Amino acid sequence: MSTDSSDLFGALFETPPATRTVPVLIPMPAPKPYSYAVPDGMAVEPGSVVQVPLGPRQVIGVVWDGGEDGVDPKKLRPISHVFDCPPLSKEMRDFIDWVATYTLSPPGLVARMALRAPNAFEPEPMVEGLRFIGGEPERMTPARARVLAAASDGLSWTRAGLAHAAGVSTSVVDGLISQGIFETVFLPPPPVVAKPDPDFAAARLEGPQREAADEILDEVRKGEFAVSLIDGVTGSGKTEVYFEAIAETLRRGKQVLILLPEIALTASFLERFQDRFGAKPAEWHSDLPPRMREKVWRQAVTGEVRVVAGARSALFLPFEDLGLIIVDEEHDPAYKQEDRIYYNARDMAVVRGRIGDFPVVLVSATPSVESQVNGQSGRYTTIHMPTRFGDAALPDLHLVDMRRHAPERGGFLSPVLIRAIGKTVEKQQQALLFLNRRGYAPLTLCRVCGHRFQCPQCSSWLVEHRFKRQLQCHQCGHAERTPEACPECGTFDHLVACGPGVERIAEEVERHFPEARTIVLSSDMMGGVKRLRLELEAIAKGEADIVIGTQLVAKGHNFPLMTLVGIVDADLGLANGDPRAAERTFQLLSQVTGRAGRTGLKSHGLLQTYQPQHPVMQAIVSGDAGAFYEREIAERERAILPPFGRLASIIVSAETRHDAESHARAIRSAAPHVTGIAVLGPAEAPLALVRGRHRFRLLVHGRKNSDMQGFLRAMLAQAPKERGSVHVQLDIDPQSFL
Repeated sequence: MSTDSSDLFGALFETPPATRTVPVLIPMPAPKPYSYAVPDGMAVEPGSVVQVPLGPRQVIGVVWDGGEDGVDPKKLRPISHVFDCPPLSKEMRDFIDWVATYTLSPPGLVARMALRAPNAFEPEPMVEGLRFIGGEPERMTPARARVLAAASDGLSWTRAGLAHAAGVSTSVVDGLISQGIFETVFLPPPPVVAKPDPDFAAARLEGPQREAADEILDEVRKGEFAVSLIDGVTGSGKTEVYFEAIAETLRRGKQVLILLPEIALTASFLERFQDRFGAKPAEWHSDLPPRMREKVWRQAVTGEVRVVAGARSALFLPFEDLGLIIVDEEHDPAYKQEDRIYYNARDMAVVRGRIGDFPVVLVSATPSVESQVNGQSGRYTTIHMPTRFGDAALPDLHLVDMRRHAPERGGFLSPVLIRAIGKTVEKQQQALLFLNRRGYAPLTLCRVCGHRFQCPQCSSWLVEHRFKRQLQCHQCGHAERTPEACPECGTFDHLVACGPGVERIAEEVERHFPEARTIVLSSDMMGGVKRLRLELEAIAKGEADIVIGTQLVAKGHNFPLMTLVGIVDADLGLANGDPRAAERTFQLLSQVTGRAGRTGLKSHGLLQTYQPQHPVMQAIVSGDAGAFYEREIAERERAILPPFGRLASIIVSAETRHDAESHARAIRSAAPHVTGIAVLGPAEAPLALVRGRHRFRLLVHGRKNSDMQGFLRAMLAQAPKERGSVHVQLDIDPQSFL
């Protein structure tokens, strides 16, 4: 937030003299806090949210730790205003400093993530309300009688709330107000959600669920830092288990944060929470309206909100008294932020728990290799839940060798999968077809001249979206209307779509099953999050026969009638140089196939593959996750890759290829000679051009105990400074290698 010097906080008024100074961290890319004078009579402390002058502007800042720096207060500009909100706690300030140090980011930019709701820094205005003071109206009607009966308890009401309680329109209430039967009172603003009741509907847990809950509760009752990993198959009841940890934390008077990879899409989770605790948690994600974000921020910092369920950014909410963090689907790549501040919310959640000395619970059916190794080494307590809840059985999984069961010409579904879909629809059950590729086709070319449609700003092909009649770039968002003729040779009707996307699979499904109700789930469909939520709800109610979706369908949804899952291209995630390709493919396919048979119905999964002997495929169909992890961990250890080694990525971008390459080479030349750390590159990035900027990458590889941050600081200090269009971005522990 920034305002000019004539804003409401009195920046133009004469400032009282100052006798002391304080450091103020400003949410901008400065390496350290700036010093400001504190006017006499103004009370500030470390953590106070303030407004200070910066050049000609007034900006938000936070009083930081460090005390006075010896500068004469008369030589410094004074703090303009102190906001009436609780200060950021010492734990929160230490967390911000830790994240900044680890990611090699300016601390002000990290603090900015904790100050994302500037209009929440002052208290919410009081709400005008009514209170019954006695008397009767000149003319009594049934509607007026209902209003007076509702208000006769002596409590204060809002105008709309009283009308709703009495079942009348607000005009009836207005008529009574005009006759002096109510007096005006001012009420505190309502909470964004009701307080959850830990004993509202206690679950009856049995067998493995009860044992797992008891282990979690032991850690929560200790009230100190510990990390637990709940490793349970899909449908094993992991959510009910960590609900018990939440209930115990609430009984202890502490707040709870639940991190979810796609909170905007998981309406079913919010309903399950409400069924257990009698109220929904407060939500925190990018699709939340600004006014609601301000309310949640304010009520989290004052302690009115007891539980927040949010995306990775919720980790930087300044809670009053946080006592537990749950990281659901802890393996999910969505926890990695790759914009400005590069961090992994799962790892930073563990750090926040250690700084605040409270427990952290990681949850997944397919834990990350890093979490598995931490569990094996004893750093985390691993709680296994190997069976589904109740009588539900895991789906029977089979590989479909596409070399033996080839699709018909122009198709992508094998006869085996088509027959299975037909049988499923006949039984009035649901089938899910998964392909992690949006649009109609990933490439469009001309049969005559071979022209391929490429993004003018990126080194990527344009993806055809036939529903929208557009060609789109999935890197920068560039879109153009699908032409009728080739722009290169001018030939009409010779453009051909190469490869399938979910839209093309939907077209093939409708050709085979014209009477079936089909839904396509993809993040780029029109209608956004609201439409996706409605469609997920419709699927759960059985209002679709065949669902075709991207990775959105792997986000923990519960579809009671889903008994068949077909993976259209199981090999897709293996076709790149990502060292985590096998792990991610195993996790994604396991999560998708886990959507089937969650309510006890007999279920099946068919994986179409051209590599049936690949270890990932064998691990999935055999159900032997342990063997897969053992092999993957051994390979990582041999290659000294995380978690047995350390990686950091340096991305250099510029408007010209020459500037990007020359600056990347200069950084490489500045690398100090340190035993155990090597610099690879620079090399042109796989995505060499994004949004018109050329990209080169360096990869820094070190042993587990190496001082990666110290090495990078020394290298960048000796390297030339960024000039012109050159930009350097650091990514500690990279997840993407594009």
